[in-house]
This record gives sequence, structure tokens and C-alpha cells, in this order.
Amino acid sequence: MESFLLCNTPSHQVTRFYSSSHQSPHRNSIYQQVTRFNLSSHQISHRNSIHPPPCNLSRHLCFYTRTHEGLKSTVGVPLLCKRVKKPRTMSASLGDSLAVSNRGDFKVFEGGDDLATSLADYVARLSKSATEGRGSFTVVLSGGSLISALRKLTEPPYLDTVDWGRWHVFWVDERVVEKTHPDSNYKLAYDNFLSKVPIIPGHVYAINDSLSSEAAAEDYETVLRQLAKTGILDASKGGDFPTFDLILLGIGPDGHVASLFPGHPLLSEKEKWVTSIRDSPKPPPERITFTFPVINSAADIAVVVTGSGKAEALKKGLTDELHDGLLPIQMVVPKSGNLTWFADKEAAAKIIN
Repeated sequence: MESFLLCNTPSHQVTRFYSSSHQSPHRNSIYQQVTRFNLSSHQISHRNSIHPPPCNLSRHLCFYTRTHEGLKSTVGVPLLCKRVKKPRTMSASLGDSLAVSNRGDFKVFEGGDDLATSLADYVARLSKSATEGRGSFTVVLSGGSLISALRKLTEPPYLDTVDWGRWHVFWVDERVVEKTHPDSNYKLAYDNFLSKVPIIPGHVYAINDSLSSEAAAEDYETVLRQLAKTGILDASKGGDFPTFDLILLGIGPDGHVASLFPGHPLLSEKEKWVTSIRDSPKPPPERITFTFPVINSAADIAVVVTGSGKAEALKKGLTDELHDGLLPIQMVVPKSGNLTWFADKEAAAKIIN
């Protein structure tokens, strides 16, 4: 087995970049040349059992390097290091996973349709796994551009092959307005996604918009706790919080996720599943939101980021550097689940260039 490795990426990332000797590296690899070495497949762990700190190459994707001592000392094999050239164009447009940090799988796409197709594949795969395993698929939506990114799911083949009758749909946050109001995340999702797929109406869990923000948050948490008791929500993994199969997040230009904003006291909420906010810096001011313990208990979290206006927030979100305290996006750290990033080239411009 002749393997191809992009610098000293963690071992759980290595598996994404090797191929057998009768294959060649992907023509659209972000690297013009790769570091080559001999390594049998059984030596490559699918878990991050060996985790050297990533070098500047894996962090910045364009750093010239001659040596990879971290890798040499870790896997104990000789390396024939070659000079890695910065690509002239963005060659990560096909959705290849990139080892930009230890913050999960990061995928970059040339355009919105490529991103939407990959996201549809990802959601459909998780749906199939959950429905075959537990009999239901619990998916949590957010607002903004995320809903548009789900558009491919409303088309064949996904429209015909996804087991929509087993879906249960929730919201990671919601504005406390009527469901017909233009600011409603429910309305956005219904008009552009839910009305176009055969999800059972009783499996769509919108907030009670006749209540105050505090009462609506308490009511929504009560609904979630009841669903956990009946087995719709997975509570088998222990702990004080449910495990949703998939939580889909976006990012605000300020780095906020859900309705959890930079510097807000709700960032430190550790007990509640759902809480209310009455002073949102982004209108409308009254909202409800999942807390970080619930978000980080999910089996899978996907962060979908599009547009140049999110580029700086995405760049910061992929690091652990402090910017007057951690940004909310930096606090998305699954306890035992998986984190996957979907970004278009405009959003990823400050990472890959």
C-alpha cells in the first residue's frame, strides 16, 4: 500500500487522503504535490489515537515546508518530503475534506449548488442510518441561509428515497413572533422546505407563538422532555441532555449561533435545555434558543456557511484563539458526536487563500 499524506494531520484525518498504489491522488487536491511515504493500511487508525499538533501547512493549507518531524517521530517511517506549492486557484471546490484544524471535517465548495448537493447527501445518509437504527430521525433546523442550502432535499432522488414519515423536526432557535410573521424561522422553513416534502405535520415541533418568550421556552423544553420519555428523542446515552440525530447550524457575521450571541450571559447556561432571550442584539429582540449543553450533545452537527460576510467569523470559528472571549461558534464542541463544516468559497476565502 503506497499512501499519500498531507503533512502531519491527525490520524483520524489521514484516512481521508490515502489511496492504493494503483490509484493516483485526486486531481483536484488542494496541493500540487504531496508528501509521500510507505505505510500499510492497518497502521492508519480511524480514530484520533495519535494526535500531533498540526503544522502550519495543515493550518493554512498554503505554507511551504521541507520537514515534517512531527509525523516522522509519530509514525516511525521515513519520509521523502517535497516542496508543497500554493495552488493558483481554489482547488477544494469538490467538497474534499480539508485538514485545516482539529475542529471536525471542513468542506469547501465552488458554488451553492455543489454545497447543497453534498449537504443533501449528508443529511440523507444520516436519516437512513437513524431510521434503520432507532426508527426515527430527529433533525434540528435554524434560520437564515441554512434553509436555502437544504433545497436539494426537495428534489429527486432525495424526495423519493428519504423516509420522510420518520422525520421529527425541531428548531435550535426561534423568534417569538406569529408563525405567519416574516421573521419566523418556522415560516421560512415551511415556505421553502417543509411544505415541499411529505413530513407528517404532527412531527413538526414549532413553538407556541401565543406565549411570552419565557413561557414559550419552558413549554418547548417540556415538549422535548416528553419526547425523550417516549423514545422519540434519544436519551439512552446518559447525561442530563437529549441526543438529537442532527443539528444544522448557521453562523452570524458576529460569530453567533442559534440565538446565542457573543458576550451574552446565556453562553454560560448549563442546566436548561431551552431558554429565552429578551435583549437579542439582532432583531427581533425576543427569542427562544437551545443551550450549548443540548447543542453539543447532538450525534452530528453540521455548520453551513455561505457568503463573504461570514468569512471572518468562519476563520475565527476554526481556531481556539480568544477574541475578547470565545465566540459562540467556537463553543460548538460536540461531546462525543461529529462536527462537519460546509462552506462556499466566498465564506472560506480567508482560510484557503
